[in-house]
Order: sequence, then C-alpha cells, then structure tokens
Amino acid sequence: MDNNKIKPEWIPEGGGREYASRVVKGVSTEEKQEKAPIVPRSPRRRRLNVSDYVEGVLSRNRTVIAQAITLVESNHPAHMELAQQVLKALLPYTGKSIRIGISGVPGAGKSTLIENFGTMLCNQGNQVAVLAVDPSSSITGGSILGDKTRMEELSRNPNAFIRPSATGGTLGGVNRKTRETMLICEAAGYDVIIVETVGVGQNEVTVRSMVDFFLLIMLTGGGDELQGIKKGIMELADAIFVNKADGENKQRALAAKSEFNRILHFLHPITEGWAPKAYICSAFTGEGMAEMWQLINDFKEKTTVSGVFGRRRQKQTLDWMYTMVEDYLRSSFYNNSEIKRMLPGIETVVLNGEISATMAAKQLLKTYEDH
Repeated sequence: MDNNKIKPEWIPEGGGREYASRVVKGVSTEEKQEKAPIVPRSPRRRRLNVSDYVEGVLSRNRTVIAQAITLVESNHPAHMELAQQVLKALLPYTGKSIRIGISGVPGAGKSTLIENFGTMLCNQGNQVAVLAVDPSSSITGGSILGDKTRMEELSRNPNAFIRPSATGGTLGGVNRKTRETMLICEAAGYDVIIVETVGVGQNEVTVRSMVDFFLLIMLTGGGDELQGIKKGIMELADAIFVNKADGENKQRALAAKSEFNRILHFLHPITEGWAPKAYICSAFTGEGMAEMWQLINDFKEKTTVSGVFGRRRQKQTLDWMYTMVEDYLRSSFYNNSEIKRMLPGIETVVLNGEISATMAAKQLLKTYEDH
C-alpha cells in the first residue's frame, strides 16, 4: 500500500473512498473529561440524648417513638441506663390509656380483628397503639409472624402506631419490655393500647398482669379439642368473642357463644364486680366491633367507680417491680465471671449423675453469693 495515501487525520463521512473502513475520531487525552458529580457521604445519625427522646415522644414523632422503644428493648448496659432516664422523664405523662390484652387460639383471626377494631377506633378519633408480640425464631431471635405486615390498612392510618416485637423466649408470650413500651406509647398520647399475645395456655398469661381488660378470641367448632386449654385461659378473660360469625358459620358461632357462657358461669371472675360473658363478632363484616368497644368502656367506667381499676394498676406496678428484680438477679447470676468459669464443669458432673441437680444448684448459688 502507498504510505502517501494514508491520512493521519480523521476522514469525514463520504470521503476517503479508497479505504474499506474509515477512522473514527477518538477522544484526545488532553481534552477535558466530564467528571461524575461527587455524592457527599450521608452524615451519621446523631445520637439522641434524654431530652431528644422525651421531646420526640411527647410530640408524637413516630421515628423517635420507634427509636425509644428500640432503646428500652436493648440489653446493652449503657442503653438500659439511658432508657430508664427517658422513662423517668416520661412517667408523668403516662397512665391515661385503656390497656387491652387480646389473645386467642391460633387461626382465630386476631390480627384481622385488631386491624378492623383499631381502624374503627382511629376513625372515631382515638389514637391506637398496637403492640403485636410475635413468636421468636430459635435461629435469629427475631419475629416470625410479622404482624405489622398483616395489618396493612391500620399501619397506614395516621392515628395508629404498630410495633411488632419478638417474645425473646419469654414464658408469658409477651416481650419482657412490653410494659415499658406501653409507657412510651401512653406518653406519646395513644389512648388505646392493644397488646396481642402469642397463643393461649397456662403459660401464655403474662399479659393479664399488665392490661386492664383481657379479651379472648375464640372460634366455632372448638369444643372437645380445646378443652385442655379452655379453663386455664378462660378464667383470666374479662370477655370472650367468638370470631368469624358470618355467613353459614353464624349459627355455629351462636351455639359456641352459648357453650362458652355456660362454662363462664362456673368460673370465678378474674375482675371483682365484673361478670365475663361471651359474644359473637366478625372481623370480616365488622359485626360486633362497636359492641366490643362499648363493653370495654362499660368495664372501665364500672371498675373505676368501684376502685378496682386503680387497685389493679397499683398491683401491676408492684408485680412489674418484682419481675425486674428477678430479671436483674438472673442476668447478674449468669454474667458472673466465677459462675461462667465453673458452669461447664457443673453441667458435666450433673449429666454424668455424679451429683444431683439440687446439690449442683446449691454449689452455684454458694459460689455466686461468695463472689
């Protein structure tokens, strides 16, 4: 090829027909390159102090409320100390709500009922906080059911606040910090606090020790297969509502209502001066929701006049104090360095049958007391 025909410059389109291909103009390294804009790094969220938490909760800042609840749920020593300072400042603003515990057999439709019931209350101008206590995963320790995802309509209501929380393995089916969470919600101005508990049974009754009104949700056709748990949970209820009383199921619901009323007649009422009864409702159609709210208001009015409402709140506060003492002692015991050191050996000799469990416990407690 004749080198004289090679042109070093770019040949415009239509020129240089002697070449099979044309040279495309490149980008000069000397040309100023357009630089991508530098996105500033987001600043780290400022740590809130006691005043920040208190002001945020009292102004019903939902973000700060959620952060305050996370704070009281933390087991970090520094967080626990800060949480107690926040709660101390919020205490004068608490105690003005009606606390409702709701439990029931699996599949009874508790979440649907709470969503419809809570939406009705919100539409009436009430401020509703729902503390949905979920079972804990044995692997992650987190919530399994995720009740907030099952109350989509209520969670979007500006008058509602939903907080799902894992039980953390708590025997009573209620997170051990649920009481403190209730105080935060009350200080924020929520006048109806609903605590949804996990399952039913003799061990799932801790909620009774922290609420004013305990509501049990039952199903139709739950006769003989539920006899094992009926008495244990029914004797703690202030009212029973048979859910899903709609369509062809309504007659069965009425029959179940009569059966439960018969059982309640032979049980000693949990609340002095109040006779619990069974009713029917349908979370699907909304039937019974207004009656449920009227019943709760009648309960509060009657027990307030008799003094039972105030005495129950006082007893619950003392029970809370003793529960916190037990929690502290348990934590202090297992975090003791000497106990941690000797515990594996003690477990081994107990498993090998060399000493009894009672003797091992005495040795551990003696070591704890001496250190």
